Amino acid sequence: MSVFSVSASLRQSGVSLRSPDGVTLPGVETVWFETEDRRRLNFRHLPPVPGAEDKGPVMFVHGSGTRADLFCPPSTITLPALLSAAGFDVWLLNWRGSIDVEPTSYTFDDAAVFDFPAAVSEILQRTCSTVGGIKAVVHCQGSHAFMMSIASGLLPEITTVVANSTAMHPRVRWSASVKLPFALKTLGKTTEWFNPQHGLYASSFSARVLDLLVRLFHHECDNAVCKHSSFIYGVGFPTLWSHHHLDEVTHDWIKGEFAHVPVSLFRQTHRCLAAGRLVPVRGYPEIQPGVAIHEPKTDANFLFMCGSDNKTFHPSGMRKTFEHFTTRTRGTQEHWEITGYGHLDPFLGKYAAEDVFPRVIAFLEGQ
Repeated sequence: MSVFSVSASLRQSGVSLRSPDGVTLPGVETVWFETEDRRRLNFRHLPPVPGAEDKGPVMFVHGSGTRADLFCPPSTITLPALLSAAGFDVWLLNWRGSIDVEPTSYTFDDAAVFDFPAAVSEILQRTCSTVGGIKAVVHCQGSHAFMMSIASGLLPEITTVVANSTAMHPRVRWSASVKLPFALKTLGKTTEWFNPQHGLYASSFSARVLDLLVRLFHHECDNAVCKHSSFIYGVGFPTLWSHHHLDEVTHDWIKGEFAHVPVSLFRQTHRCLAAGRLVPVRGYPEIQPGVAIHEPKTDANFLFMCGSDNKTFHPSGMRKTFEHFTTRTRGTQEHWEITGYGHLDPFLGKYAAEDVFPRVIAFLEGQ
């Protein structure tokens, strides 16, 4: 596998990346498709390097209120670029939780039933790979929705999954478990969205109240979106990463990568935290109420990873999911608590290409 000395952002179509041995990665294209409930979604598609061994497609699923670009910080080596160089056909999905598609008050159930099956079908129709099945890298609330889908038997084509931060059994630190229901009973009654962009522009009364609270309690940096994200997504200073893991360019870049998340998703998250497992709320027949209790309807192989310093979701939740799958499925299961890392820095960290990516790539290659 080639390791890049420099990696460019994949945010703009037509970008190309060059490895030290002179190999140029193909440009990125945007691929649109429609779900059964008529949502327009898209992929940021990065084909494998020409001449590389065919290792098949891999789909990335970001968290809520972000977008596919989240995996592609502008100044560090990126996991999608390394996978492309290794021969993977990389599909970065903008599901309905993306800030790049039409906003909607969605739940995990909606994405589980409509987004991921449609996305998998689109990849299979478009890929020229001779390798069977699709592999996936999933993160945060995107992981919750994806796990609900695959455990319900809706994604039989998925053979290997790397899940980061949280999966079937979300847990948070005690202070976050107190803050979330309080926020839902107060600010949650005055708005449909929680939005870190309100650190840059507060256009409503509830947004101004939230911004005031953030200014009162968060003094860890001068990046308003970083601080608002910390306030919204857990308890920490900061919450989603450790500042020492991010270079200055990436820390500035995140100002454009976090935006609106519907209160409907936070309400479902609260129900899941209270139950200690994923809880469907829409009543779709495709998802059983006990989806996180019963045997998962998949034989896929899983790497469940979570940073030991995660301040958004507690690492114990990922250990619980690992144990759940180990005792109930036939696939290969691995658990990895990444020392010194938090919620998102396993993808954004300036040393992630050395500390994290090699094991992720090896797992995807080995299954």
